Amino acid sequence: MNQVYKNLALWMVIGLIVILLFTVFQGAQQSGQEQPNFSEFLKALDQGRVESVVIRGNLVQYSLKDSPQTQRTYIVEYPDFVKTLKDRGVRIAVKPPDSTPWYGIFLQWVPMLLFIGVWIFFMRQMQGGGAKALSFGKARARLISEKQNKVTFQDVAGVDEAKEELREIIDFLKDPQKFQKLGGKIPKGVLLVGPPGTGKTLLAKAIAGEANVPFFSISGSDFVEMFVGVGASRVRDLFEQGKKHAPCIIFMDEIDAVGRHRGAGLGGGHDEREQTLNQLLVEMDGFETNEGVILIAATNRPDVLDPALLRPGRFDRQVVVPRPDVKGREEILRVHARRIPLAPNVELKVLARGTPGFSGADLANLVNEAALLAARQNKKLVEMSDFESAKDKVLMGVERRSMIISDTEKRTIAYHEAGHTLVADVLPGTDPVHKVTIIPRGRALGLTQQLPVDDKYNYSKEYLVNRITILLGGRSAEEIVLNQQTTGAGDDLEKATEMARKMVCEWGMSDRLGPLTFGKNEEHIFLGREVARAKDYSEDTALLIDSEIKRIVMECASRAKQILQENIEKLHALARALLERETLDGEEIARILRTRPFQEAGAPA
Repeated sequence: MNQVYKNLALWMVIGLIVILLFTVFQGAQQSGQEQPNFSEFLKALDQGRVESVVIRGNLVQYSLKDSPQTQRTYIVEYPDFVKTLKDRGVRIAVKPPDSTPWYGIFLQWVPMLLFIGVWIFFMRQMQGGGAKALSFGKARARLISEKQNKVTFQDVAGVDEAKEELREIIDFLKDPQKFQKLGGKIPKGVLLVGPPGTGKTLLAKAIAGEANVPFFSISGSDFVEMFVGVGASRVRDLFEQGKKHAPCIIFMDEIDAVGRHRGAGLGGGHDEREQTLNQLLVEMDGFETNEGVILIAATNRPDVLDPALLRPGRFDRQVVVPRPDVKGREEILRVHARRIPLAPNVELKVLARGTPGFSGADLANLVNEAALLAARQNKKLVEMSDFESAKDKVLMGVERRSMIISDTEKRTIAYHEAGHTLVADVLPGTDPVHKVTIIPRGRALGLTQQLPVDDKYNYSKEYLVNRITILLGGRSAEEIVLNQQTTGAGDDLEKATEMARKMVCEWGMSDRLGPLTFGKNEEHIFLGREVARAKDYSEDTALLIDSEIKRIVMECASRAKQILQENIEKLHALARALLERETLDGEEIARILRTRPFQEAGAPA
């Protein structure tokens, strides 16, 4: 209401100024346009001083012989007026009267209209962007009311532990005496940590929907501007607003934008982010206490946050929001599937088992893609086949059937993918092959997709060696059957080399080097992650590391070749089936590998 009264007073002032200006202009115009009356015109006419007249209806404009200015007067009914002028030798011109009487009024108002327009433009600029020059230090936090936010904990699934932690915060705000009677204190800050897409921001929205307290939402990037000191000022203003609305919750998304390690600036100069972070540290736990103001922050990069920000007393709790397990994925799919009509053959439990590693955002995208595919085919219900097609689209990319590939290249791709598939099938303890295709998808010419049976959180050395062997199975198949090497194995070789390097340098899986780690990733606040790898080992150790990486990769390549040579007929059978059908699922692959093999693909029958 205060803003309404301010706007009303502003327009009243504008109206008064307009009236005042109109009065001034009108008075100046009347004083400047004062003309002689009709009797003076007749007197000048009798004296022979009138040189010429212009008659416009009842308006007469005349010029005197002894005056350069043109004057005017009005006539009503004057008999023989034209005859009198003619007798006096006056030049007479007759013109039609003005058909637009507003023209003169408009000309009178032009200066004032221009002034009003410029003034209104200036005031709007002051209210919109111009006034921000005077309020740069104000926080841009958005206060979310209960009517604006309709997300509750019922819309959040798969993160039960995180929900329980945050529900306790809400209970404390609703009934603080329940916890304070035993001497407990309300946590000052809660940090939500987890990979992208796991639902950190969604949890914050659910907190806003569940808690009957003011909820301020702001992003970490909103604090940093081009002017020095603005970030710290906005932090102060944010907590001042929180004190006025206490008890309240402040949610800061992507806090790593301002909470990174201090002392990492280039050249050791002043860093605006450090000023902002210092002010945030003081506001969260300094000399002044902010009772009833709870800060909830979210980040997917907890490793770059300053240690002073993570200590108890500032962020008392760190709530991990992980990728969901099988049960969590099923619950998330059920939440998103409430909005779409499902066919009776849709089994969300099967979908959950077939999407290991998917985050909440990935599952939401999967359900949306399935609904779009069903709508494209004019279906009334979303069927299981739509979900399978959507899963393939999300995991492997969109099919590029319009891409023209020659028969020779298609045969090479078929043997490459057949090599991956066969090695994965023979090796024990590997993830089963879900689907293999030679149809170009995304940026790949062909794909072999493996899906684990259960969620994996820890990987053994045997599993990693088998994984490298599977990656090298495509190149090995090309060398054995086609006696050639192509660029199609480039991505496989890169992944295999990187995995072998991590086995040696990070996970201590080399017998010759022992359980040691070598090299340390150095990350810069401005230059991004892993700018350089600190070399904290000798040249002899570097040679040994290179030789161990090469040994692992070469042994896996030899192992892949041996498996393919021992099962060469199955390799031909898989390649032949791929050339015929282009895409094979897990059941079809098992059927081909367990029956009598075909002859070599491309060979004459």
